[in-house]
Amino acid sequence: MTDTTDNGPGPFRPGPRTGPRSPSGSEKREAPPRPRIRVDGMAEAANGTSTGPVRVDSWIWSVRLTKTRSQAGTACRAGHVQVNGERVKAAHQVKVGDEVRVRTDGRERIVKVVTLLRKRVGAPVAVEAYIDKSPPPPARADILAAGVRDRGLGRPTKRDRREMERLRGLSESRRSAG
Repeated sequence: MTDTTDNGPGPFRPGPRTGPRSPSGSEKREAPPRPRIRVDGMAEAANGTSTGPVRVDSWIWSVRLTKTRSQAGTACRAGHVQVNGERVKAAHQVKVGDEVRVRTDGRERIVKVVTLLRKRVGAPVAVEAYIDKSPPPPARADILAAGVRDRGLGRPTKRDRREMERLRGLSESRRSAG
């Protein structure tokens, strides 16, 4: 004979929840950001700032002096990045107080390192990570007046090229170098 009385939930039926309930969406509290410990033992804050040295290619990308990390590495390999007056490789470590010179887009940026950043941050935070000592960029009118050729005119003649160099102010530097 089978027993038909209800003795509560069977072995495979879960009963009602009696434990603590999970908080609803409005009651969730986020924990404060904790520093992450990297493999080499250096602490790193949640905003990307670091206590240890940072690679120069990573830093100039993080503070938005170059658009991509690979452009930063390429600039280092091409010799367009200097730290304290010396050309450096991409893996060179920068420290707070270093002067970094980066030549991009025909302009040289001279900055002094204030904060070490390992990860790319927003523009307002990036500007606070360095002191900009760069000369102001040339006016657009000066750039356009420096001899822009119309498309489709073909290769410039020797006379045209010398005229463009004269307008750009390159003729004196070429003669003294050669």
